[in-house]
Amino acid sequence: MATGSNVVASPFTFTPYVPAEGEEYMNEAQLKHFENILKNWKAELMQGVDRTVNHMQDDAANFPDPNDRATQESEFSLELRTRDRERRLSKKIDDALKEIESGDYGYCESCGIEIGIRRLEARPTATLCIDCKTLDEIREKQMG
Repeated sequence: MATGSNVVASPFTFTPYVPAEGEEYMNEAQLKHFENILKNWKAELMQGVDRTVNHMQDDAANFPDPNDRATQESEFSLELRTRDRERRLSKKIDDALKEIESGDYGYCESCGIEIGIRRLEARPTATLCIDCKTLDEIREKQMG
């Protein structure tokens, strides 16, 4: 990833979990798998923060040309908005890690059923099963 890049780090650099026949859902091995995904994702986000700080410090200049100054301010603003989104994502990652500790990870907070390993691998911070998430999105569209 290039310095100053606005790409959000993703958790998709892992080996998918292959459950054994009859394996209990959210057993110790599965929880460890998701804990590793979440911790690695958070570490990538924190590296992005460091890159942004370094980039802004290294590239901060008082350009005499107003167009150059505006371009730089626009670039910095975009980076800061990206980092703000990542800050909110970091909070969701922390919440998911707390759910792993409490034993609630992997279960829908609305109906209580299993969210599913593949859905969690696609979105490790998911708190709703696909059915509840779909209903939530339908309600959101209707309200707004």
